[in-house]
Order: sequence, then C-alpha cells, then structure tokens
Amino acid sequence: MEQNINGQKQLQIELKEDVAQGVYSNLAMITHSSSEFVMDFISILPGMAKAQVKSRVVMSPEHAKRLLMALQENVSKYENSFGEIEFKGPKGSYMPPISDFHGEA
Repeated sequence: MEQNINGQKQLQIELKEDVAQGVYSNLAMITHSSSEFVMDFISILPGMAKAQVKSRVVMSPEHAKRLLMALQENVSKYENSFGEIEFKGPKGSYMPPISDFHGEA
C-alpha cells in the first residue's frame, strides 16, 4: 500500500488482462452457510439443455452485505440516469422463466 497526499493508505489493485475481459452471466444462484455466501454465475444459452457455471465467488456474510449495499447504490444511480429497470416475468420473482427462456442480443 502507498500513502496519498493526506497520509491515508491507498490500496493498489491489479486487473490482469484475462480477468479484464469479464465473464458473461445471465443467471446467478446464491447459497449460504453460517460462515460464507457462495454465488455461482451461470450462462444460459437458448436451445441448450445444460447451463454452465462460468464463475463462482465465495465471500463472508459481512462482505456479501457490503456487496448488496454497493449493488443497491449502483442500481439506484443507474435508474436515476436511465429509468427504472423492469423485470420480464412474474411479479415478485427474481428468477427468469427458465422453461420459456429466449435469448436476447
């Protein structure tokens, strides 16, 4: 860590090229125990019988809550700029209708 002008420590974050490409996911499955949250990011392709887990992230409950708060803040900022994000599917459901899934480009 390095110190900035105000004497505060700054974390240097390295983003490797292969990670910078990102992983596309259109479904997330989340499970938890008393000590950790496990988030599987999945890619569902139209017409395919199987979906593939593309990435798994494991974190502590505290960090999961921090992620939740950061996502809430960023979704709010997005909606303030671009309008409300609307779900396509049954109201009150976080899951897309898997049986009637149609890919969108």
